[in-house]
Amino acid sequence: MSKILIIEDDNKITNFMSMALKSKEYAIISARNGNDGILYFCTEKPDIILLDLGLPDMDGVDIIKQIRDVSDIPIIIVSAREQDNDKIAALDSGANDYVTKPFSMGELLARIRVMERLIERETGYVPESVYESEHLIVDREKHRVYVDGNEVHLTPIEFKLLLLLIANRGKVITHSKISKEVWGYGETGDSKSIRVFMASLRRKIEKDSSNPRFILTEIGVGYRFADE
Repeated sequence: MSKILIIEDDNKITNFMSMALKSKEYAIISARNGNDGILYFCTEKPDIILLDLGLPDMDGVDIIKQIRDVSDIPIIIVSAREQDNDKIAALDSGANDYVTKPFSMGELLARIRVMERLIERETGYVPESVYESEHLIVDREKHRVYVDGNEVHLTPIEFKLLLLLIANRGKVITHSKISKEVWGYGETGDSKSIRVFMASLRRKIEKDSSNPRFILTEIGVGYRFADE
């Protein structure tokens, strides 16, 4: 199982997470502040980081930026901060996911499993030419998409959006990142235009666009392509 570094100053939350994760046979390292967290990241070589934003010595966003200078290790934010601006700042700085306190361990474990699948894919990663899951097939090289074996037509923007989502499946992608990756501009992201394109894309690839299987909305932040 993965080695997980918990950077959290609340002892009760640290103990709760540590006990639950150890019961699932994860190896746990814990740090009570940002400086120790960065030290353990460098010396213990964890596979995944669970990071609180409100630490006594530094802001969690600064930790993300320092780690991202040298590593693509999956980082899941576990924070009491509920404001969209905090979520967006953390995700745009390089966090992979964001869990708001209070949370259930079932949800956190599911998010960790997504990060483990991400690690598996990126180890010896070769860009996949065909993505297939349940009723959906996406052929990147041929620019073709099939739903239940029937080809569906996507506009160039919709196809580019779909490829971006699939390439980052399991991760939350902010509006600003989508705007920069698909249109090549926009620091804040045109969330209204993105919603229109996502709604159209959902209608074409989801069996029930009101209850989507693949394209999930992270309200006020962006979108996540389900990888479960």
